[in-house]
Amino acid sequence: GEPIPVARKIEILMAIAEGLGYAHAAGIIHRDVKPANVRVLEDGTVKVMDFGIAKSLQTNSNLTQTGITLGTSAYLAPEQIRGEAIDRRTDVFAMGILSYELLTYRKPFRGEHLSTILYKILNETPEPIEAIVREVPPALVAAVNRSLSKSPADRYATIEDLRKDLHAVHRELVGASGIYAAL
Repeated sequence: GEPIPVARKIEILMAIAEGLGYAHAAGIIHRDVKPANVRVLEDGTVKVMDFGIAKSLQTNSNLTQTGITLGTSAYLAPEQIRGEAIDRRTDVFAMGILSYELLTYRKPFRGEHLSTILYKILNETPEPIEAIVREVPPALVAAVNRSLSKSPADRYATIEDLRKDLHAVHRELVGASGIYAAL
């Protein structure tokens, strides 16, 4: 229905990051961060759901995901596609995709075939957020772009680092009073 203000979108992203941070602190990588696994309840509370394919950071399992759907594939990190080791930064990448989609209402890597989507994730840079939506603050664009780095070493080291940057952007938008700045 109604458009969601940028500040509210950031609040939702911070809540998702907080939930993932809790899982990461417990040694769990979600591995399937996508809109279908996030719920915003009637009271505004945000819940991260479906840890069904989550991986413990404590085990050295070589098991891979099976039954990846076209919808899920759009949220895979490059290292997941290549079958490389994953860590917390894998969820950071998926969070970057989810953030891009929440801000622009479109996926950063699109295609009609799984192979097309996977190729784009591995090799292409998405259309700049600011070319799609003008009211997104540059610091928020930078945070999403950093989350979407192809190399895990170039992403946020932790989801908490991303959450802190989101919080700083939110504080800039709403100010100390909590009232939305005009955008």
